[in-house]
Amino acid sequence: MLVHFIGIGGIGISALAQYYLDQGDRVTGSDLAKSATIELLRKKGARIKIGQHKSSNLKEQVDLVIYSPAVQRDNPELKKARTVKEKNKQLKILSYPQALGTLTRKYFTIAVSGTHGKSTTTAMIALILVKAGLDPTVIIGTKLKEFNWSNFRAGRGQYLIIEADEWQASFLNYQPRIIVLTNIEREHLDYYKDINHILDTYQQYIAALGTGDILIFNGEDKNIRKVLAREQEIQSLDFSSLKTKEKLKKNLRIPGQHNLMNALAALATAQTLKIPLEKILKALSQYRGAWRRFQEKEISLAGKKIKLISDYGHHPSEIRATLSAAREKYPDKKIVLLFQPHQYQRTYYLFKDFIATFKNAHQQGHLDQLVITDVYDVAGREKKGLKKKVDSSDLVKGINKSWAGYLRKNKLKHYLKNNSDKGTIMLVMGAGDIYEIVE
Repeated sequence: MLVHFIGIGGIGISALAQYYLDQGDRVTGSDLAKSATIELLRKKGARIKIGQHKSSNLKEQVDLVIYSPAVQRDNPELKKARTVKEKNKQLKILSYPQALGTLTRKYFTIAVSGTHGKSTTTAMIALILVKAGLDPTVIIGTKLKEFNWSNFRAGRGQYLIIEADEWQASFLNYQPRIIVLTNIEREHLDYYKDINHILDTYQQYIAALGTGDILIFNGEDKNIRKVLAREQEIQSLDFSSLKTKEKLKKNLRIPGQHNLMNALAALATAQTLKIPLEKILKALSQYRGAWRRFQEKEISLAGKKIKLISDYGHHPSEIRATLSAAREKYPDKKIVLLFQPHQYQRTYYLFKDFIATFKNAHQQGHLDQLVITDVYDVAGREKKGLKKKVDSSDLVKGINKSWAGYLRKNKLKHYLKNNSDKGTIMLVMGAGDIYEIVE
C-alpha cells in the first residue's frame, strides 16, 4: 500500500507515518520545512518533498492520503487527492485524527488526554508496559530516549498507547478502552467557544466508553469533577486519591508536583492492567523525562559552562508548574526564563493569565528574570488580525517590571553568553522553534 502524508513533519502525524513504515507500506509525504523528524522518517524509508505544497507531490496510484489537521482545504495536494478519488473510489482520504482513530479500533487502546501532562503521562505508561513485557505500540507527542529519540514505538502486543489531543475535538475520533484524564483548562480557544464548550466535548468523549472500559481521572481537578457530575454510568478510578502517593514520591527522579500527578495517573493505569506495584515503581524510578520536558543540558558557550533546561510548556499553567519544579530542584540558583509565546491567538486569549503567571512566579521567588522573544506564528492555525492586536512587547508592557524584558530571537545567544554564570539556571520554554538555541 502507498500512503501519502500532507504535513508529515508534525509530532503526531510523523509517528503515524512510522507506524505504516513498520507495517511494510510505502510512505511518501510533504512538509514546508526540514527537521530532525523529517530526517528520521527518510532514514526509515519515507520519500519526502520539502517546500511549497504541490499537486505533483501526490502520485495517482496512492491508496491512502492522511493530512495534518493544520492543512487548509485549498491545499494543492489535498485538492488533487479529491480529484484522484473521483476516478479511484478505493482511495481513502483521512485527517490524522481519523486515521489514528482506525488504529484505536484494532488494539486495546489507552488514550491519555487533558490540557497538560499528556506527553509525560503517556511516556510513563508506555515505559511501565515495556518493562512489564507487554510490548505496546506507542504514538506520543514528544521524543523519548528509550525509543531512540523517536515519537513512535512499534510493538507486537495487544496494547496501543496514544496521546489523545483535544484540539478541534480530535479525540472524538478515537475508541479507547482506557481514558486517562489529567486535567481540563481553558485552551485552544481558536476552536472552543468557552470552558463550557470544552467541558461538553470532554463529556461526549468519555461517554463513549463501553462496558468494561474505564476512566482514570484526577479527582483534584474541578473541571473534571464538573464533567463527571453529568456522567454517572461509566466505571472510573480517581488516581489523585491513591494511597501510594508518598511511596511514589520517594521513587520519582523528576521534580514537580505536576510530575507526581502524572506518575500517579500512570501507576493507576498499570494497576488496572494487573501489573505488580514493584514493577511499576521500578519503571517510574528509571524515568528521566522526555525531549523538551524539563530536559536538562549543560552547554559550552564562549568558554563558559551554561546550565539550560529546555521545556515545551507554553500555557500559563505549564509555565507555573515548570518554574515551581525548577525552584524545587534548584532552591539557591538564579532562575532566568527565556520564553517564546506560541501562537498569537493563544497569547491574545490568555493574555491576562500570562501576565498574572509571570508576576506571581516572581513574587513567589520561582522566577528572577524574564526574557520574552517573538511570538511563534503557526502556519494555518492563526486567526487573521490577531497579530495587530497583541505581540510579545505587549506582554512585557503588561508586566511593567524591571525584571521582564523583550528580546528578538536572534539576540538570545548573545544574551546567554553575557548573562550566565554557575549560579544561574537558564530555562528555555515554548512550543515553537526556541528549542533550536538549545540544540
